[in-house]
Amino acid sequence: MSSTALLILALALGHAGNAMAETQISKSFSYFSVGGRTAEELDKALSSHGPLMKSTGARHPGATKIKFGGTVTYVNRSGKCAVGNVKVTLNTKLILPRWTNRKRAGRDLGLVWDTLSSDIKRHEERHAEIARTHARDLERSFMALRPEADCERLQARVARVSETAIAAHDRDQARFDRVEAANFDRRMIRLLQYRLDTLRKQ
Repeated sequence: MSSTALLILALALGHAGNAMAETQISKSFSYFSVGGRTAEELDKALSSHGPLMKSTGARHPGATKIKFGGTVTYVNRSGKCAVGNVKVTLNTKLILPRWTNRKRAGRDLGLVWDTLSSDIKRHEERHAEIARTHARDLERSFMALRPEADCERLQARVARVSETAIAAHDRDQARFDRVEAANFDRRMIRLLQYRLDTLRKQ
């Protein structure tokens, strides 16, 4: 449940010095309201008010918007064009549901909602974590690039590394969604049982 913006690189030519790398990561949250007093009404509210994903054309109970960016500078090193400083930026925004009738809900429906909403948040947090891993990998990939005879060639390699990294990131996100979808029913039953057992012990 994620959307990915292509990496944008600003390129500059400078003098040789100590190469530096930095990954800047930010995470924010936003919420959409859902109403309903029954499980069926909640399901309909999530389906009609959840974030619309362009990749699927459908609404989802939660989503994570992901945007990569950054800069790479080039320096002259021993007559060749080399990577100077690297900064990769990652902005993630988790979009989660908020049930307006939660405080007035009965115990059973409240238990179902608490279990479901917690699982949605865990799922979207994992999307953000996958993106963070790829952002740091991308930074290391840029720093590992060897100097080229000219900056035009190095710039082309930087572009290829970016495209490859974004494609790998998108595959990992899609793979995670497939696994989660396949295990959803079993996971929810297990989580509900755990919460019921916890309540009985109180």
